[in-house]
Amino acid sequence: MIRIAVAEDEKQYADQLQAYIQQYADQSGEIIDVAMYTDGDELIENYKAQFDLVLLDVEMPFLDGMSTAELIRKTDQEVVIIFITNMAQYAIRGYAVDALDYVLKPVSYFAFSQRLARAISRMKKREFHYFTVPIKGGAMKLERGDLFYVESQRHNLIFHTRNGKVQFAGVMKEWEEKLTPVGFFRCNKGYLVNLEHVEGVRDGCAIVHGEALIISRPRKAAFLEVLAEYMGGRNR
Repeated sequence: MIRIAVAEDEKQYADQLQAYIQQYADQSGEIIDVAMYTDGDELIENYKAQFDLVLLDVEMPFLDGMSTAELIRKTDQEVVIIFITNMAQYAIRGYAVDALDYVLKPVSYFAFSQRLARAISRMKKREFHYFTVPIKGGAMKLERGDLFYVESQRHNLIFHTRNGKVQFAGVMKEWEEKLTPVGFFRCNKGYLVNLEHVEGVRDGCAIVHGEALIISRPRKAAFLEVLAEYMGGRNR
């Protein structure tokens, strides 16, 4: 799922952007969740690095888009920022906050969809290194290599990381789909392991960071094959 925040004080543009995002989602097949804000201060109030993309109107009455972006960058270096403006000169200032792009008003669907596609492409490349996990009171950025394995217990997930355990309510299937393309494999129903941290296989278990995690019989052949491919690719 892609999480997008839109801060736009003019209702007609806010409605238009929301409609454009829905149209793009329908056409591309992307699952997109949109949170709408009427001003930058409303967005910043509870900002906890929970978004993948932020669309900011440059001119807003209480906290303008540029100031909002500067505050966002103090806590979140990864989120993609796109400005919505009727003045092209703001694009130059955008470099200071690492903005990806800007869209000029009046906004056309073609121009908007092109920039949205570019932003999503950048986000997907970034997923190979970082992802966001929920924590009590907010969210945290986690680097792929810092995650040893994911454990499923009833309706909760436990992320075993370099800095300890992170537990939250979640579905293993969602994280399996997200992490499998970047070097993870589900060795049984309850464990999704980072192949980078597999130290070996012994007695039907994957040894991950010193812990023995059972490899289910139906998954054993596939696990060994994927592990061999991963190790071979890493050593080339």
